[in-house]
Amino acid sequence: MTDVLRRGRASLAFSFFAQGAAFALLVTRIPAIQDRYGISDALLPLFLAAVPVLAGLGSVTTEHLVKRIRPSRILRWSQPVVLLALLGVGAGDQLAEVAVALGVFGLAVGGLDASMNMLGVSLQRSYGRSIMLGFHAAYSLGGIVGASLAWAGAHWHQTLFVSYLPVVLVLLPLALVGSRWYVDGGTDADGTEDAQAGAGAGPLVFKLLLPLCLVMTFAYIGDSTVSNWSAKYLKDVLGSSEQMATVPYNVYMVMTLVGRAVGDFGVRRFGAVAVVRLGAVVAALGFGVVAVAPGAGVGMLGFTLLGLGLCVIVPQTFAAAGRLFPGASDTAIARLNIFNYVGFLVGSPLVGALGDAWNYRGAMLVPMVLVLATLGYARSFEPQPDRYGDVHERPRTADVGPGSNGV
Repeated sequence: MTDVLRRGRASLAFSFFAQGAAFALLVTRIPAIQDRYGISDALLPLFLAAVPVLAGLGSVTTEHLVKRIRPSRILRWSQPVVLLALLGVGAGDQLAEVAVALGVFGLAVGGLDASMNMLGVSLQRSYGRSIMLGFHAAYSLGGIVGASLAWAGAHWHQTLFVSYLPVVLVLLPLALVGSRWYVDGGTDADGTEDAQAGAGAGPLVFKLLLPLCLVMTFAYIGDSTVSNWSAKYLKDVLGSSEQMATVPYNVYMVMTLVGRAVGDFGVRRFGAVAVVRLGAVVAALGFGVVAVAPGAGVGMLGFTLLGLGLCVIVPQTFAAAGRLFPGASDTAIARLNIFNYVGFLVGSPLVGALGDAWNYRGAMLVPMVLVLATLGYARSFEPQPDRYGDVHERPRTADVGPGSNGV
């Protein structure tokens, strides 16, 4: 059974990687998409907002589908749809065609994000120890690769289709082959049914899930602030060159990879509550440094801290939902995933409006305060008695490689 879990873990990690690459290839080529289809500046925000809105609808749909269909099947077919929709974005030449492609992309991403995290939480339960951050590290790595490929495509003046086609041709068959080894919830490390995963823990009570929903929203407001405003902030506020202004987001993504790669060790050693609290404090410090930075160098330090701090919060929020509702974790994760898109929708317009009405330095203090508010909900990340995590990790864990401490 250990081999089954190993293969399931590796295949799911690749799914996270592929999704990170696909999403980065889309968002980093938005100017090229706008130029190709003649999307006006007034119309572009509607197109961009439609993707997370439809993704939220996809997540809601997944919540109902998993009552009849295993999450692994939803993931198996939603990932190819996402990749083909990405290719469709680059293949058309009419406004209606890109609208349809982005719409399909958004709906499929909602199901993909929800089902990936469902499988991640159930695998973590089967392992009996924290592995969730490792999956999100694979997503960060995919994002770095995707952004780098997008830069190469722009540098060599490739069309969107030419830029996207090799990536889809590589990722699509690998994702389909890897999907054979996905592992659904309910399987323990020794091959028996996991009583915690299968036993009913009562219906999902949204009041108990609400603190985690708020934490998810705050984290993605912070993340969208970095992804949408870091370049403009460095150039217009801190006076950097245009070339230097492209660096903060790459640094941020690299730091999320580093933080997530080692984060599971921190959770095993110190517990989820301590890791989330530390992440919130470091992220808030990062926003503070960005807000008061006298120049681009100090601003870069702030974005570095942001990557290290924010990166641990989202994976641990999904994991906490799985612990809080062991008998309804799929439903909890699908519902929680919606607030990923809520934060993304709120964050960028909020900072932009505050920056225009006040100033961008002051606007950075708002996500700082919201991230600090996570400290007030830290108790929601506490492990429940007789469940894995913190000091309650089960002694029976799956070997994942040459050593028992592999990530």
